Amino acid sequence: MTTKEARFQIIGGTVRDVTTGLTWQREVPPGRYSHAEALAYAASLKLGGGGWRLPTVQELVSLVDYTRRTLSIDVKAFPDTPSEWFWSATPLAGGSSSAWLVYFYNGIVDFFDVAGAYRVRCVR
Repeated sequence: MTTKEARFQIIGGTVRDVTTGLTWQREVPPGRYSHAEALAYAASLKLGGGGWRLPTVQELVSLVDYTRRTLSIDVKAFPDTPSEWFWSATPLAGGSSSAWLVYFYNGIVDFFDVAGAYRVRCVR
């Protein structure tokens, strides 16, 4: 696909990324979660028949649109996405108690302690 609009197919409460083949939760759930809570939330999500999980950091970064200035995600496909940090399932290497996150204000990737409370967007 050659246009941003053609990349995403909106299907009810989900968005299919035709580039990666992944299906995403379209709306961001209210609230913030610790990493353990985020993993549990994803596993229990029943949207469209279930089968959801927390994305890897690489999968989450695939949603970043670096051509945008203040919200680095396709706002037509993912409306009301806050300019905040989102959990990935990817832990920091070395047995640390940290995991990787993506900041959808500008697409920065960083890691934080798993006890912190951040946003969630699930994938399958």
